[in-house]
Amino acid sequence: MDAFYASVEQRDFPEYRGKPIVVGGKPDSRGVVATASYEARQYGIKSAMSCSKAYQLCPTAIFVYPRFDAYSAVSKAIREIFSRYTDIIEPLSLDEAYLDVTEDKLGIGSAIDIAKSIKDAIKNELNLTASAGVSVNKFVAKVASDMNKPDGLTFIGPSKIKAFMEKLPVEKFFGVGKVTAAKMKAMQINNGADLKNLTEAQLIAQFGKSGKFYYKIVRGNDDRPVRANRETKSVGAEDTLSEDTNEDAVMHDLLRQISETVAKRLEKHQLKGKTVTLKIKFEDFKLITRSRSFPVSMYQAEAIYNEAINLLNEANIGFAKVRLLGITLSRFYDDVADEKLENNQLEFDF
Repeated sequence: MDAFYASVEQRDFPEYRGKPIVVGGKPDSRGVVATASYEARQYGIKSAMSCSKAYQLCPTAIFVYPRFDAYSAVSKAIREIFSRYTDIIEPLSLDEAYLDVTEDKLGIGSAIDIAKSIKDAIKNELNLTASAGVSVNKFVAKVASDMNKPDGLTFIGPSKIKAFMEKLPVEKFFGVGKVTAAKMKAMQINNGADLKNLTEAQLIAQFGKSGKFYYKIVRGNDDRPVRANRETKSVGAEDTLSEDTNEDAVMHDLLRQISETVAKRLEKHQLKGKTVTLKIKFEDFKLITRSRSFPVSMYQAEAIYNEAINLLNEANIGFAKVRLLGITLSRFYDDVADEKLENNQLEFDF
């Protein structure tokens, strides 16, 4: 979807149309931008930017709080449109999904025509625009979907993939973040052609296991299937402090609130995790994480909170001031199988 949250706001509130909209928080808050309308993006406002920075770039922007219930309802309607064409739908978020249209439920006969039909249905029924990428695998389709926003449709066929990937700037590679892109450019790797010059062994040596992935995708090779039931890998929450601090009481209070949020989300998805990860962002935006894994499950707020405190203490931040804290639970498992494991661990053979 194109600027999804902001587009929903502009659709629902006519007074916002044609104006720079920032979905996040108040301009003087320490919150971050969730989505900015295309009018706001012309000023350099981007997702994950602080709302205060966004205000500096565009003082005339309209700042609105997110309405996630509204966005979820629209996302459900979009999913219903998808399901008319295929049952193989892998959602990535509220506003993005992979579709495998091999089965072609309506017998349209062309992936490009299916994409056009889906885009038309979204526009006519929901008064919103979407951009589509059509290709032979997930990676190339994902990159293609970002090529001609908003309201775009980009097809990259098999014969075009090699040239397309060679010309693609490294920062446009899905999965290559700012830090990795900067490292690649420092190595004189500016596009796919440069990346292709490195052997798989060289890429693994420089980028770890991701190097193997880069070696494949720069050649347009991606055999990952579209999974209709995408497995949840982690559940977490984070929040920004009202002001930078190194006071234990303030950080502990925020961690308790975050722990309760994570516990509620775990309960909603009926999940229990074995790995707890604490995220700490400092006043200079430096980010560190600390994790610990356990042989048994963790899902209650108090247990999550206690472990978050332990990880915070072990981080030994000293007098450094903290801007943001987050907690994530991962390594989920099958309840029945794990309960048997937990019970077995309580049996001692003396």
